Order: sequence, then C-alpha cells, then structure tokens
Amino acid sequence: MKTDLTDTTSSKINKALVLGRRAIGTPAVGMVLTLVIVTDEENAYDALKAANEASREHPSRTLVVIKRVSRSPRDRAKARLDAEVRLGADASTGETVVLRLYGEVVDHAQSVVLPLLLPDAPVVVWWPVNAPTDPASDPLGALAQRRVTDTYAAEQPIQELTARADRYTPGDTDLSWTRITPWRSMLAAALDQVVCEVTSAEVEGEEFNPSVELLAMWLAERLKVPVRRSKSAGPGLTSVRMETSSGPIVLDRPDGSLATLSIQGQPDRGVALKRRETAELIAEELRRLDPDDTYATALKFGIERLDEEAATLAPAPEEDAVTAPAEAVAAPAEPVEKPAAKKAPAKKAAAK
Repeated sequence: MKTDLTDTTSSKINKALVLGRRAIGTPAVGMVLTLVIVTDEENAYDALKAANEASREHPSRTLVVIKRVSRSPRDRAKARLDAEVRLGADASTGETVVLRLYGEVVDHAQSVVLPLLLPDAPVVVWWPVNAPTDPASDPLGALAQRRVTDTYAAEQPIQELTARADRYTPGDTDLSWTRITPWRSMLAAALDQVVCEVTSAEVEGEEFNPSVELLAMWLAERLKVPVRRSKSAGPGLTSVRMETSSGPIVLDRPDGSLATLSIQGQPDRGVALKRRETAELIAEELRRLDPDDTYATALKFGIERLDEEAATLAPAPEEDAVTAPAEAVAAPAEPVEKPAAKKAPAKKAAAK
C-alpha cells in the first residue's frame, strides 16, 4: 500500500501511517527501531532496497531523507515537504516513509524526522554516500544511538578515514569495517590453531580501499607487530600473510568468493569468504546498538603510525642485495652458483 502526500507535514504523515495500518489490518506497531537513511535521489533506490532486505531480520520504520537541490533563488526560498508512505508488501516487514525536502526545510531535516521516530525505540542513522566528517555533530546524527557511514563511497577514502578517527564519537561505525568481519574471524581462528609468535604481517588489497587500512590497523594494534600493505587488482581484500615462529599463515582470496587458508604443517583448506551485499552489512550493524570499542581502537591506531611501524620491514630487501655481492666475492671460482642466488628472491615472491 502506497500513499503519496504533496506539500505535507509530519503530523499528516503520522496520520497516514495510522490509517494505512488499519487499512491493511495490522494496527499494532511491532517494529524494534527507526532507521533513518540520508541520501540523494541517485542512491535512494539501492539504499532503500538494502534496508528492506535487512528489515526481514530487524523490523523497523525506515525514514528515507532526500534533500532536493533547488535550482532557482525563488525555489530555494520556498519550503516544501513531499512524502511517500509505504506499508505492507511495499515496505517488507516494516514501514517506509520517503521524505523529499525542498527549499529552506533542507537545513532543518531533524525537525521533520523527530516527530516520525518510533517512541521508546533506538534510532540508527545511515549515510550511504556524502556522510559528514563528524556524524555525531550532524543534526540528524545527534538523534541516533548508532551512526553508520561508508568510507568506501567517499572520493578520498584514506583521507576520510583519518578525519573520522580524529572526530570519532562512541556509536560511530563504518561499513568498511563491517566488510572485514569474516576476515577478522578467520585470522583469529587460525591463530588459535597453532602455538606461535607473530613477527610481522602483510595485507594485500585493491588501491584506495579503506578496509585494507582498517584490517592492517586492527592487526597492528592487536598483535603489536609491523604490518605492511600492498596493492592488488582486487576485488577488495585479496590476501593476508602473517609471519610466525612456526611458519607463515596465509589467507588468500583471489576471486572475491572462495579463500584458501594455509598454515605451516597443515593441509590447505577452502573457506567461504564471499563479498557481502549492502543488505547483509546493514543487518549485521543493526544486531548491536552499543558502541563498537574494537572499531574505535583500530581506527584510532592511526594510518600514520601504521606507516611508521611498517617501515621497519623496508630494510629487508636491501640486506638481501648487500648479501648477494658479498657471497659472490667470497666464492669467485664458482660462477655456477650465481644464477641460483638470483632465483631465490623469485621463489620468495611467488610464495607471497
């Protein structure tokens, strides 16, 4: 059931929700939270589709706030609110209200959203794109217990990640962090299977992917070892290699679907590690509404500190380069040994 309201108010929208529930025979409100999606017209469809799929696990009232850009000074001076109320099959298991704001009301979105929040229910605000650098200070973000952003959608993801670390407030989270939950689970489980000491690590993934930085910072903070990042063609994260006292532990996912876990002294095993859709990521974030302390610790570790500690691994290739000539001088009468010395780094690279 859909109801279109033009040039309306929040009270009229609430009335339409009540009448709509009575019309479809479900007058009781059984939703557990309010999900506010702040987006633009271009990304509204995909965001709402993901929210509807996530509502099967978390029945919620979804408020989609679309701030329309006025082209002329006359339009900008005129405030108007249009709404589309969806109930029943058109809103999955919850309720959906699409709000389109025009003119001066764009700067006062919180006054439109506040009367539509479910009473005595938590509020989650999600910015699929164009998220503020400080979500907690945003007027809509101030209404929520949890604030979800996606650094991967930013124009400069790495710089955005650094800015979020400086302005972090308990309750903030990022879908780039949610994407690496299966990786963190597999790596923790792999370390539980062997008794060893991790000496260094390397995270490989596509360029400008904030999930690579977050996973590297999490490893560096938890293991207290230098972590190097390297680029790959993707998709997303492709490999994590940990050097340990018992041999390397490698989690490799070249195709974005099936990964291979390799532990020294054990047979390789296949692991289902597919790239998840946005609906699965949002559903995971809605399972917990308390502050994510692990994310905060990893985020505040800092990319600059990660670069400094990873630089301690840089002299390794130089030492190999210096050692090779020394061996050549020590054994000038054996030229046959020189090609073998050149092949060793190639084998090492192949192992990575």
